[in-house]
Amino acid sequence: MGDASAPPKKWILNAFTMSTPGHLASGLWRHPRNRTSQYTDIEYWTDLAKILEAGKFHGLFIADVLGHYGVYKGAGNIDAGLPGAAQFPITDPFLPIAAMAAVTKKLSFGVTASTTYENPFLLARRFATLDHLTKGRVAWNAVTSHLESAARNVGLETQVPHDERYQMADEYLTATYKLWESSWRDDAVVKDDKQYTVPGRVRYVNHEGKYFKTAGPLTTEPSIQRTPFIFQAGASSAGKAFATKHAECMFLAGMDPQAVRKSVEDIKQKAAESGRDPNHIKTIAGISIIVDETDEKAQAKYQDYLSYADLDGSLTLFGGWTGTDLSTIGDDDDLKFTGPGAIQSLVSTWSATIPGTDNLKWTKARVARELAIGGPHAKAIGSAKTVADFLQKWLDESGVDGFNISYAINPGDFEDIIQYLLPELRARGLFWDDYEAATTRENYLGDGKGPRLRDDHPGSQYKWAAE
Repeated sequence: MGDASAPPKKWILNAFTMSTPGHLASGLWRHPRNRTSQYTDIEYWTDLAKILEAGKFHGLFIADVLGHYGVYKGAGNIDAGLPGAAQFPITDPFLPIAAMAAVTKKLSFGVTASTTYENPFLLARRFATLDHLTKGRVAWNAVTSHLESAARNVGLETQVPHDERYQMADEYLTATYKLWESSWRDDAVVKDDKQYTVPGRVRYVNHEGKYFKTAGPLTTEPSIQRTPFIFQAGASSAGKAFATKHAECMFLAGMDPQAVRKSVEDIKQKAAESGRDPNHIKTIAGISIIVDETDEKAQAKYQDYLSYADLDGSLTLFGGWTGTDLSTIGDDDDLKFTGPGAIQSLVSTWSATIPGTDNLKWTKARVARELAIGGPHAKAIGSAKTVADFLQKWLDESGVDGFNISYAINPGDFEDIIQYLLPELRARGLFWDDYEAATTRENYLGDGKGPRLRDDHPGSQYKWAAE
């Protein structure tokens, strides 16, 4: 719990979204307060960015997938998730960011991009461009991708094996560090009356590895952060090894704060073993928040949301996340005892952490309802005080640095959080009154050491300093 006399640490709060009508709440696109069906309109994104910055959210974290979740109701099935828009359709998360940056000054943007399917030179160029246009407010959620449909969409017969994807990712990040940090000397661009860039201060990087090859130099001049701030969500042993080497903020899954604490401690230990300062890796957990003036109003709001939920959409998402097709399981089976291991683990956590559910029968429909609003994340539902108490206890028990907040309706749930919850958190000294800096790395790390990679980060060795 820490020193009782010390002031509480200020939390990191992200808004968690996806460029789709149905992120973690299939069917809710139909709700009259929800604007997610307008996700193809640029005003949807710029309005959201302005709302989040007014609330002083650290950032907007945009998830992404490169295929459909074809597991539920048979391998390759496209239809099951379509009515509820279960993360399908989905558009490119990069493109709205420049527009959102134009209407904000401090809000950060975390973008998901795959190390398995994107070309490292082209991605490095895109991120460097965005770092310029956002004035240093961009982060990369580096993922290795996990869908069979995604592999086939980019021309592969099947997925690259799991651990090999992380070997590829490790080399991929090394190649991009070289492009961002090493191809332009810090003082290469002078823009004086004789020259824009000084000859001899731009060079080839000539990366040749097992998986990737790029000569460089990066065609984009150095941006404020050079390397974007790096998010990662690796949960496997290969994923954790990769993340504790490269990540600056880790997104942790899990509904049991004690289990999440084990992950946090493991991450800190692995970071130290790899020569990094454990304080240079922040951790955030997924959370679903429904808040209103009173507990009763918040519970009524949750029940209202559930009335719009598309349960086939929930099970479509679950199939994509776990590879498990629940359509093959009987409607009355108790999944606490008869389901696959991953489901039994999930249901056991729910039974232990959701009041009044320890003796309930966990049928497929009940599992779908529990997943319907906010997915496999803990839920905080109630008044500002109730939600703040829940979050404070959860954070104290888990040891994370903050939360990635999902929604049922967007931007309505974020507006409710700003109206009801954030004043309560500020009154308790748990959330800042304003941004500390103008760049992503400075706002998330909060150590006053500027916008560039910290010296203990592996990408730092490639910096080409001015002479």
